[in-house]
This record gives sequence, structure tokens and C-alpha cells, in this order.
Amino acid sequence: MNVTNGEFTVNLNGIDHWVKIEGSENGTIPLVIIHGGPGGNHYVFERTAGPFLSQTRTVIYYEQRGCGRSQKPGADEDYTIDFLIRDFRELKSWLGAEKVDLLGYSFGGELALEISSAIPEEINQMILSAPSLMNTDIQKMVQLTGFMSIADPSLYEKISLLHQEGLALDEIYNQVWALVDSETVDLLLCENQDVASKNRALWEESKLTNTGLMMNALTSNLSDSPLIPRLGEIKHETLIITGVFDRNTGIPISKIIHKKLRNSTMALFEKSAHFPDLEETEKFVEVVQHFLESK
Repeated sequence: MNVTNGEFTVNLNGIDHWVKIEGSENGTIPLVIIHGGPGGNHYVFERTAGPFLSQTRTVIYYEQRGCGRSQKPGADEDYTIDFLIRDFRELKSWLGAEKVDLLGYSFGGELALEISSAIPEEINQMILSAPSLMNTDIQKMVQLTGFMSIADPSLYEKISLLHQEGLALDEIYNQVWALVDSETVDLLLCENQDVASKNRALWEESKLTNTGLMMNALTSNLSDSPLIPRLGEIKHETLIITGVFDRNTGIPISKIIHKKLRNSTMALFEKSAHFPDLEETEKFVEVVQHFLESK
């Protein structure tokens, strides 16, 4: 394995990807960080929990095709789970690593599960922080309930009226996301609004935007093999981290994944919503390091 600290542009399947390596001097199995979104980036994580993890681990960041600082593919059809898995395999080949550990947050947790299902022999162990099950009714219901739990009276009434109209779940879901403003999204994602302000300030500082293109493409091109039935085949040691106030993916999603995975444990973060790495950074780093070092 030939891993050197720094930022790199790595061509994976014809797409230039942004890659960053920290902590190579630690000489550990590479810990590949997989960001959420879909369509997000690592700018916040690499300035919060990431530097602490790289004090003891070899940390690999990469931003998925069309995300953050990576190149956009030429066609919307090139955003699929299969393409993302192929990109990951080429990244791993570029690293020259026999096996890697995965740390995926939000949609990144779901992608980590897809990768582990596709290439189990190449993955050592996994950490899933607030993992999603993006195209499931239960996740949409968790988010809708989450919005109602933090909505002001006006928004609460609008959401209630949508339910009373007897619309399909997908229609309600899409209309609610069209209604909410950034302040409401901050309330959904973070329990501590000082942390939410810090998170949003870093988003703005990054000048990186999520266009929604990957989300639309992934929800329009559903896999012929849904993830949930395959979870029972994943045998890797897995740590699932969930904030007790997570209104975005939530404890119900983590419990479904935990129940299906044979070798998983759950760690609840009592002061966190969707971003335990932000709201309880010290505990997050400690729990992740302990899991990686004890296996």
C-alpha cells in the first residue's frame, strides 16, 4: 500500500474525484469516509471530527462523482449505486489496500452498506452514523413526523392539511420539502442550534452546493435489488451510531439496520440529532476509535 498525506485528483471510471489523505503515518487499515446527501461533500467533517480521527487512523476522504470537489458525469444516468460502487473499487485499487474500514454518515451509511454487500471480501469493518434507507416509506414518514415535531403553527397546519387531502406519501413528502426554509431544516437536523449555525456557516464557507441532481437520479433509477432484503447477508462487524433526537433518518431506521445485520451494535448519543459527529464530537471520536481498535 502506497498512501501519502495530501489532496489528490484521482480519475475513477473516467471521472476526476477529489481525494484527501490524512494520518498515513499511523499505518492503520485505511478508514474511508463516505459522505451523505446524496450530493453532499466532506467540507464540514474534514474540519470537525476528521482531524481527531486522523490522529490515530489513516483517514481517506473522497467525494462521490458530481459531488463537492469531484467532477460531474456527463449524463444523469451515470448517477447510480452501481456506478458509485465501481468508483469506490477503483479508489481502493488506487490506494493499493487489501481491505479498508468504512465510516459512512447519513446517505454515506447506506452507500457503505451497498459497498459491503457488493464486495464483502474487500471490507474489514464499518461504522454507520445516522444511516439512511433513502427510498423507503418509513424514512419519509420519519422525516415528515420530524418536521411536524419542530414546525411552527403555520407549517404544522400546512402539513396537516396535506395529510387530510389524502395525497400519496411521496406527494406529501415532496410538497413538505418544498415548503420548509433553512431555519426549519436546521431544527430538523440539529438539536443544538448553536451547532446548526456552525454547520451552516461551514456550508456557506465551502461554496460547495448540493444541486439535488444525484438525489433525483437515485430516486428515479431504483435498484432491481432493494437493500433491506440483502442486509442479512452482510457479516462485517458494524457499529451504528444514532442521535436520540434524529428527526431525519432516526432511531427507527437504525433499528431496522441493526436488527438485520448479524454482527452489529448500536450506540445512542443522548445530546444529538442527525449529526452526532458535530453535536458530540469528542464522544463520537472516542466511540469510533474504541470500536476500530478493539476489533
